[in-house]
Amino acid sequence: MRTLVLAPEIFTTNGGIPRILRLYLKAICDIAEEQAGQVRLIALNDTDVDSTDLRRYSNSSLDSWEVCSGSKLRFIRASFKHGRGCDHVVCGHVAQLPVALALKLRNPKLTYDVVAHGIEVWRSFTPAEKAALRFARRVLCISDYTRQKMREFSQIPDARAVVVPNGLDAYFPIADSVAPPVASPVITTVARLTKADIYKGIDTLIEAMPLVRRAFPDATLRIIGHGDDALRLRQLANDLGLQQGVQMLGFVSDAELQQQLKQCTLFALPSKKEGFGLVFLEAMAQGRPCLGARAGGIPEVISPESGLLCDYGDIPSIAASCVEGLRHTWDPNAILARVRDFSYPRFRERLRAALPPSSAPTRSS
Repeated sequence: MRTLVLAPEIFTTNGGIPRILRLYLKAICDIAEEQAGQVRLIALNDTDVDSTDLRRYSNSSLDSWEVCSGSKLRFIRASFKHGRGCDHVVCGHVAQLPVALALKLRNPKLTYDVVAHGIEVWRSFTPAEKAALRFARRVLCISDYTRQKMREFSQIPDARAVVVPNGLDAYFPIADSVAPPVASPVITTVARLTKADIYKGIDTLIEAMPLVRRAFPDATLRIIGHGDDALRLRQLANDLGLQQGVQMLGFVSDAELQQQLKQCTLFALPSKKEGFGLVFLEAMAQGRPCLGARAGGIPEVISPESGLLCDYGDIPSIAASCVEGLRHTWDPNAILARVRDFSYPRFRERLRAALPPSSAPTRSS
């Protein structure tokens, strides 16, 4: 069994899709190694691959890979080159489906699956994507919300759209025990601070802080992330008199992120369009409760024992939920039990169950 993994990008950036595709690569390689199979990888936007990264997320079953530096023509050529002799393709993004269909037209016995992450599939599909979806063996949806959106915008049969929840990175540690947070209340959030990602709700979180500080005068909001919207958000905090109440930490390393999550009292991301929300798992892995919006796939991640939900864009609701989260006595063991259900071994087994033995599907009507 030879599997070709197509990724828009996998190591160049640290966004949600690349991070989850690293997990897919590792799980596919682990499963292939058990079955004496082979795996091949092509990444569209990566310019190079660090050998350390590649070793961490693969094994001896990975027999070839290629990066295409953003060239779609090179990506297509590489797909045909490395796809020769493959039995199956896993598309890391819906935009790569037409390439998988082209490979299938050359080799009718080839099967392919696609990973459906979030907002990239919460829309109408192009004619080429629709044609390719008709032959997809599985659509691997990261949440039931995304699965419902797929059914809303496509004709994929229910049996082919399966939920494989995202998992915590294999190398992101889950705490054995939880230390108390710092004495003064700290709300921490992590997001790309770009104008295109305004739906993350960081501005509404800032606007909620004056209400939060009425209940907790020494409460602080720590914002981790960077982007072209950072200056506007800093000015918003200043305009609200939050020079001391909002700290913008910019980009931090993975090690520093873990430290910041350990120190916080509550993690909050009142986002509207999260297909899942990996960062909630990273906070839970430190035993910290989470606050998210009642939107997208977030309610499937945050359970009553691990956090709270608020109404997206509703400043009083966000503030009240923050206050409740800071006042509540949380059981860290219950939070850790929740996140262990999203550990890498659980992700790998869910993916294994979702990937039946390769066989060409019947075209949907």
